[in-house]
Amino acid sequence: MSGYFLYHSIGTFPGKAEAVTSALSDFAQVWSAEDDGQWPAALSQRQEFISAWERLIAAQPGTLTTTENVTSGLYSVIGALPENLLKGKRVLVAADCFPSLHFLLAGLAERFGFTLDTVPLRAGETWVREEDMLDRWQADVALALLTQVTSTTSHRSDLRKLLEHGRQMGSLVGIDITQGVGVVPFSVAELDPDFVVSTSLKWLCGTSGAGMLYVRPDLLEQCRPELRGWFSQPNPFSWDLNAFSYAPDARRFDHGTPAILASIASLPGLQWVEKTGVNAIAAQNRSMTETMVSWALGRGLRLASPEAPEQRGGSVMIVLPSGVVPSEIVGQLRSLKLFCDARGTTLRLSPGAVTGADDIARLCTELDRRIPA
Repeated sequence: MSGYFLYHSIGTFPGKAEAVTSALSDFAQVWSAEDDGQWPAALSQRQEFISAWERLIAAQPGTLTTTENVTSGLYSVIGALPENLLKGKRVLVAADCFPSLHFLLAGLAERFGFTLDTVPLRAGETWVREEDMLDRWQADVALALLTQVTSTTSHRSDLRKLLEHGRQMGSLVGIDITQGVGVVPFSVAELDPDFVVSTSLKWLCGTSGAGMLYVRPDLLEQCRPELRGWFSQPNPFSWDLNAFSYAPDARRFDHGTPAILASIASLPGLQWVEKTGVNAIAAQNRSMTETMVSWALGRGLRLASPEAPEQRGGSVMIVLPSGVVPSEIVGQLRSLKLFCDARGTTLRLSPGAVTGADDIARLCTELDRRIPA
């Protein structure tokens, strides 16, 4: 085991280096061969990655494709929606969403004619309450973007309640599952959102650049992505300049030649999660995070994340007391091979498969020495 508490950033699993090395080495052999098998093999591996994602979130075949990241995935959806669907309406988002998505929406508001409505945090609180989202969510909300688990507090949204309200309001609802998928069970078959974006980082133990976009089948049929190219077609090798048509499935969200290497490097992580099982990963994580929560509360420290485990993702966020310098704490722990990070005065701790009970005990002991009573 190791003192690794960075699953909110980059996830890992036993044997990851060997598994990724093997996958990339195999790809290098195929890609460097002096024959004509490169593209069939590479596209087959990309499809294997897509299929693994479909199984992970219980998506129908053909409803999911690759993206570079969550921001590009969201942009593809916005640019594909029926004309004027957003015009004169509100797009609703919580203030604790991933900032990159807010930056994108704020930049697109004028062009697409919508008002971006950002639900704020209450004074002194660290995550946006569901009731505050619901209070602001009326029938003029054309689209709401939800976050399954926030990156700064590990607050887990009540997606069922929010999605049910969205259906009553007639809104499209998208979900960013980046910080939860792999440690919090998630199924599009059960929740039925309109679209989902994620990367394969964090609890899925993949690399950057291996994002995914899921779109609900009936919405998929209405989408006409403006970011399109030869891979958006039913047959990418149709080069008739006057006969472009969209693929009937999620491939319509593809565009130029797809980036494949990140998918290949991330597939071992997805396969490990599938083999291990999300419920087993969650159970191990909960055991460790509950120990950390009990320690923090016993020390009188304030949690930035929810105390109740059912309201929390896989991380524990602790607000460091005044006078404690976060960068110094992180650096001192690093020198002891206890790896975590901080956002502002919040220490972010995310144990996973390579973290053991001894590591939790050692972390708490070292924090005891460095945080004044």
